[in-house]
Amino acid sequence: MRQIPLGLKLPDRAVFGTYLSARNVEAVTHLQEVARGAVRALTWIAGPPGSGKTHLLQATCAAARAPAQAGYLPLHELAPLGPEVLEGVAQLELLCIDDLERIAGHPDWERALFGVVREMGESGGALVMAARSPPSLLPWQLPDLSSRCAAGHVLALRALDEAEQRQALMLRARVRGFELPEETLQWLLRRFPRDMGSLYGLLDTLDEAALAAQRRLTIPFIREVLGRTGQPSGGGG
Repeated sequence: MRQIPLGLKLPDRAVFGTYLSARNVEAVTHLQEVARGAVRALTWIAGPPGSGKTHLLQATCAAARAPAQAGYLPLHELAPLGPEVLEGVAQLELLCIDDLERIAGHPDWERALFGVVREMGESGGALVMAARSPPSLLPWQLPDLSSRCAAGHVLALRALDEAEQRQALMLRARVRGFELPEETLQWLLRRFPRDMGSLYGLLDTLDEAALAAQRRLTIPFIREVLGRTGQPSGGGG
């Protein structure tokens, strides 16, 4: 695992090769260019929950040409610590900041973020930010920060449709080193919310249980694991 600011670590599987691009090829290609240093202007990634914003920001850091000079900051975790967490991060060559909706509208955070944007613009560092909405729709209090964010590359991610979700889960299974039986895949998609973050987490949990028990991911085994963990096994027959 690669060490990044504040002791946070990137998941080993958060790389471009494990992200199903589907209709988001433009965004993936752009971020690969950012990672190799070909794009230096500010980039903003907008997309609904489950569209892969976090995965792509982490993958950009993982693919950075100077990994020791790349950092990923998830504001949903760091916001309670205050804007001081941004001190010194503008010295990085590549900085990815996630969950901007968590701090938009908070003047102290916005002032600190504006300082980062300005410093990285002057030093030539690459800055990637992500939120559920494009910058023009966030409740900024600093007009200069709003305009700077909106003037960058603003890319929208599309959530996966049903067919793409199937492909993404099968890709996740292959990355973890196993094949996901078609009947098991169908069962999971019928009985659990179509939130990719939750589905990925569920798949990882089931794979770890199957590995420990030396069992295949059959429907009876999944019911058994979910029963032990207290999770609902979904509705339907």
